Amino acid sequence: MKRARRRLECRWRKTQNGSDRTRSKAAIRSYSVALRAARKAFSTARIASANNRPSELFRVVGELLHPPGGGGPPDFSATRCSEFAHYFADKVTQIRSDLDAGLEALPGEVTEASVCSILWDSFQLVHPDDVDKILGAVRATTCALDPCPSWLLKQTSGGLVDWFMPIINASLSQGKFPSSLKQAVVRPILKKASLDSTNLGNYRPISNLPFLGKVLERVVASQLQGFLEDADFLDQSQSGFRPGFSTEMALVALVDDLRRELDRRSVTLLVLLDISAAFDTIDHGILLGRLSGMGLGGTALQWLQSFLEGRSQMVKLGDTCSDPWPLTCGVPQGSILSPMLFNIYMKPLGEVIRSFGVRCHLYADDTQLYYSFPPKSKDAPQILDQCLAAVLAWMRVNKLRLNPDKTEVLQVSRMSDRGIGWQPVLDGVALPLKAQVRSLGVLLDSGLTLEAQVSAVAGRAFAQLKLVRHLRPYLEKSDLTTVVHALVTSRLDYCNALYVWLPLKTARKLQLVQRSAARLLTGANYRARSTPLFKELHWLPFVFRAQFKVQVITYKALNGLGPTYLRDCISPYEPARSLRSSGEALLSLPPPSQLRLVGTRERAFSAVAPRLWNSLPREIRQAPTLLAFRKSLKTWLFQRAFDD
Repeated sequence: MKRARRRLECRWRKTQNGSDRTRSKAAIRSYSVALRAARKAFSTARIASANNRPSELFRVVGELLHPPGGGGPPDFSATRCSEFAHYFADKVTQIRSDLDAGLEALPGEVTEASVCSILWDSFQLVHPDDVDKILGAVRATTCALDPCPSWLLKQTSGGLVDWFMPIINASLSQGKFPSSLKQAVVRPILKKASLDSTNLGNYRPISNLPFLGKVLERVVASQLQGFLEDADFLDQSQSGFRPGFSTEMALVALVDDLRRELDRRSVTLLVLLDISAAFDTIDHGILLGRLSGMGLGGTALQWLQSFLEGRSQMVKLGDTCSDPWPLTCGVPQGSILSPMLFNIYMKPLGEVIRSFGVRCHLYADDTQLYYSFPPKSKDAPQILDQCLAAVLAWMRVNKLRLNPDKTEVLQVSRMSDRGIGWQPVLDGVALPLKAQVRSLGVLLDSGLTLEAQVSAVAGRAFAQLKLVRHLRPYLEKSDLTTVVHALVTSRLDYCNALYVWLPLKTARKLQLVQRSAARLLTGANYRARSTPLFKELHWLPFVFRAQFKVQVITYKALNGLGPTYLRDCISPYEPARSLRSSGEALLSLPPPSQLRLVGTRERAFSAVAPRLWNSLPREIRQAPTLLAFRKSLKTWLFQRAFDD
C-alpha cells in the first residue's frame, strides 16, 4: 500500500494531471486510515496482553509512550560487560570485608524464639490443576538461558503440565533445587534517567532467572506463605510482600502515629535507614538458622538450602555476556522467593528497635524508626543514639551495611518546637534534620501538611496526561480508559487515604487532574463542567475517592483482612448499658481531649475512620464480603456525590 501510494504520487508530480492528483490523494488517505487502524490494532493487542496485571500494564504503556532503548548502558562491548561484572562482584565482596573488619558484639541483643509451635519438614506435592494454575500466574519473562520463549510455554501450558509436574514433585520430594536453574543473567539498569550513564555506581543489577525455576519458586512460595501465616512468625511491623499488607497501610499507620504525637505537642524524629545492597549481602548460614529456628526442617529446609547455595550469575549487554562468577551470599533479586526470605531474615530487627521504646515499620529493605518525646527532653538524644547504635551492631552481625550518608531524618513537630538543638548520630555521623523526606513513595513534611506530596503528584499526573494525548488517536476508548487509569488516576489513588479532609487549596490541585482526565476520556471541551463527565464515566470525585479508600481499609482492619497495627488504631463502640445501637457495628470516636490541634489529629486514620464508618448505613457496614462492601459503598457514595 505504501509503494502504491508513492508510485501514484510520483506519477502525479510527473504528469501534473488532475486525475492522477485525485488518485494520489485517495491513496494517501487510504494509507493514513490503514496505518492508524494498524497502530490501533497493535496498541490494543499490547494492552490486552497485560491481562489485568498492573505491573505488566505499566511496562506495556511505557513502551508505547517511550520505545525501548533507554535505561541500559549504551556500550555493549565485551570490555564494558566485564567491567559491570567485576563492579557488581567487588561491591558485595568489599561490603562483606568491611563488615567483618568492623564486627562488634551486639549490646543487649534480643534473643530469638527457638522453635515455633508448628513444625514443617516437607513440601506438599502438586497436582495437574495446581501446575496449570501456577503457569497462568507466573509472568512471561524470558531469560537468555531459556530454551524457548516463556510466552510460548504459557500459550501451550495445557500440554506441558504432564511434563512440568514430575520435575516439580521430584525437586520437592528430594529437597533439591536443580543446578541448571541456579544461574542468573544480570542486566544493568540505570537507577534514574538523569544520572550519568558512564558511572557504574548509577546502575542497579536486575537478575533474570530461568522460567522453570520461577515456576518452582512459585510452588514453594505459596506453601511457605501459608506456613508463615499459621505460625504467625513474622513481626507485625513488617509489611512487605505479605497478603493483606501494603505500603499504603504502613503509611496510614505511620502518619496516624505521627499525627497523634503532634496533637500531644510532642516532637517525633522519623529516621529512614538506608541499607547498601541489602539483598546481595544476606548470609546464608544466618538465614538457614532463622528458617530452622521457626520450625522448618527435613526436605523443606534442604530444598531452601539447595536454592540458596551453588548460585552464579553473569552480566549480559546486548548479545555480549561476561564470564559467570559464583555467589557465596545474598538472595537473587528478581526471584519470587527472595522478598519472603528477606522478611524472615529481618524479623528480629523489630524487637531490637522496640526494646528502646522506639517504634518502627519495615517494608522489605525500607526500615523506618521513629521516636517521640517532649520538646525539652534531656533523655531523648541518648535513647535514640543507643537505639541507632544497637541497630548498627545488629546489622553488622547479620552482614548488612547501613549507609549513614543516605539515611534521612525528619522532625515532625509544631513550628515553635523545630529547634531541638541536637542531631541523631549513626556510626559517628551526625544525621541532619530535613524539611521533607520520601517515605514509601510519599513526601512527608515537618508539619504533615502533604503540600509537597500533592504538588508532586499533580505535576507528574499532568505530565502523563500530556503524553497520553499523543496516544489517543491510536487507541480505542476502552484502551484509552485503561491507560488513563494506569498512568493518571492510579497516581491520585495511591495513598489517597492520607488526603481525607485536605484544605481546599491543596485538594484543588488533585481535583484539577481528575477533571482533565475526565475531559480527555470523553473528548469534552476544556471548559466543560466536570460533574456530568464524572456521572458518564461513573467516577467518584476526588474527595469521595479518598473517603472510599479509608472506609475500605477500615472494613479490612475490622474483618481480619489487614494488619493488626491498623486494627489497633480503632475500637468498636461499646455502650455502658444495653442499647439498640449495640448491634450496629459502630466505632468509638476519639474524645475531644485527643483532638486539640484542628487539622492535625482530626485528619488521622484513628479519627477519620470512626466518623466515616459510623455515617454508613448498617447494611453496608455489615456486608458479608469485601466485594459486596466495595460495591455497596461506591453506589452509596456516588448517590451522595451527585445528589441533586
